[in-house]
Amino acid sequence: MEPGDILFSHINSLKHIGKTAYYDGEHPLYHGMNLLLLRTTNEESARFLFYQLNTSRFLHRCQVLANQAVNQASINTRELKGITLHKPSIKEQIKIADFISLLDNRIATQIKIIEKLESLIRGLITDVNSGRIAQCESVYLRDLLTERHEKNTNNYEVCSVSVSQGVINQIDYLGRSFAAKEVLHYNVVNCGDIVYTKSPTGEFPYGIVKRSDITKPVAVSPLYGVYRPINDYVGKYLHLYFKSPINAKNYLHKLIQKGAKNTINITNQHFLDNKILIPEKGWLENIVNFAAAIEMKIATENKVLQTLQQQKDYLLSKMFI
Repeated sequence: MEPGDILFSHINSLKHIGKTAYYDGEHPLYHGMNLLLLRTTNEESARFLFYQLNTSRFLHRCQVLANQAVNQASINTRELKGITLHKPSIKEQIKIADFISLLDNRIATQIKIIEKLESLIRGLITDVNSGRIAQCESVYLRDLLTERHEKNTNNYEVCSVSVSQGVINQIDYLGRSFAAKEVLHYNVVNCGDIVYTKSPTGEFPYGIVKRSDITKPVAVSPLYGVYRPINDYVGKYLHLYFKSPINAKNYLHKLIQKGAKNTINITNQHFLDNKILIPEKGWLENIVNFAAAIEMKIATENKVLQTLQQQKDYLLSKMFI
């Protein structure tokens, strides 16, 4: 491969068909048979072409043209050559590619800023577990949480629980409702309550534990455990503690018995039968307050990131015309 070469995914799942990667020549690289190698007359026009191939309209054209098999789709070179692209002079191509490259670099920097802030929050709980904060004690979760038995007799809105967004309206999160026709038997979650999902997902093979920050009561699946913390600082600390996949796994694996179909067998009360390290009151409040300040900063930086990505998406949307 040569600097400026573009790899094009022509055999893949339908949603990934047409994805591209730009080779800058920094490291030796070899590609598989599922990728086509595209090469232009010069490296400058290659950068412009790469961005043009990353537009949503081009990807949509590829998906429309792709031949779909059972598990994968494909697009051949004849079909690819039949897609018409419009391009300005090489001088304009270089200007446009340079500007989008600057946006890419700014987006990458913004992502690093957010990741650094998120690592600060993780570090707070790591300090507790490592013993660097001496004023801690090992406490059973049943001494910090009480199961809430309230049912959804008032027909509150149904929510899901996600790793990244916590307790969130199910339709907003999943695009449609997956709730049963009758939801009066669903569990009620009040603001500040802790929810345990008992559903394996990604880095959380035993389920996720989240605090609800929705200000009004909502309903969740009757399969979930819902708990009221002894105070809000404890609830916020537990939310931070269980954001860590390692902490969640270490706490839950001693309690869980998996069924034949990888189902998780644990009662709501048994979930409380293990211990965690928790700081004494002064340290607890400082950790929670500091984490809250960082999370506000992360929210601000995420808005900046979203604006940058929208600017790039807008520019790319104009490149296929």
